[in-house]
Amino acid sequence: MSWQSRFEELITNKVFEFFIIFIIMASALTVGAKTYNITPFWLSVLAVADIGITVIFITEISIRFLATHPRRDFFKNGWNIFDTLIVTISLIPLDNSDMALVARLVRVFRVLRMISIIPELRILLNSLLKALPRLGYVMALMFIIFYIYAAAGSLIFEDVNPVLWGDISIAMLTLFRVMTLEDWTDVMYETMVVYPMSWTFYISFIFLTAFAFLNMVIGIVVNVLEEEHQKERDADPDILHLEDVYAEVKALRALIEKQQGGSSGSGP
Repeated sequence: MSWQSRFEELITNKVFEFFIIFIIMASALTVGAKTYNITPFWLSVLAVADIGITVIFITEISIRFLATHPRRDFFKNGWNIFDTLIVTISLIPLDNSDMALVARLVRVFRVLRMISIIPELRILLNSLLKALPRLGYVMALMFIIFYIYAAAGSLIFEDVNPVLWGDISIAMLTLFRVMTLEDWTDVMYETMVVYPMSWTFYISFIFLTAFAFLNMVIGIVVNVLEEEHQKERDADPDILHLEDVYAEVKALRALIEKQQGGSSGSGP
């Protein structure tokens, strides 16, 4: 077995995959631990651990690169480019230089490598990205509703509370608070003291945004996610679909019934 075949077998090994996931989680924990006030001893331990994690990441990227044939195809995969970029920038030394902050931030983003390692997370992210064009129309319509209600709220409720309804931009922020149902009743009751029927303004807005539009967004994302899962199932020849199973069982049953009928017909 050639060394390239060994590398290909290694990167497809579940133990190797779980080990890399463990290292990614350890990387996240080291970054989080540095946000606490810890002793210099533990800071030195974390620094050594960070070096070890970086070495493991470089080794893992190198193995994946060497396992790819031809080599240039390695960089045709966007996830490989992302992983290589994150690992490369992680080599920036953590000293008092101007790039130290960038290096620390990149170490935080190393957690995103979990997406490139776990296929299910890649499907989720791809589904979200592919849903963005469809979501654009829904978001545009939601913005129109926001703008109309914010203009009306600013004109009607400005005298009640200028802090919440002083202009259209502040009114849109207030409506976002209402849409997320964050103490929206306090805003409503305040305006109802002056305008008793103002509850219709809030109820209709919540119905359109929190109930209608947000459910449309969820529906679009779920629909695209199902399409991505279907593509994965269609692309994998080893997956036997439920419809195929049902068809094979039906054909097998028909064959058995035909044989049983032939056996009974050939009797005396």
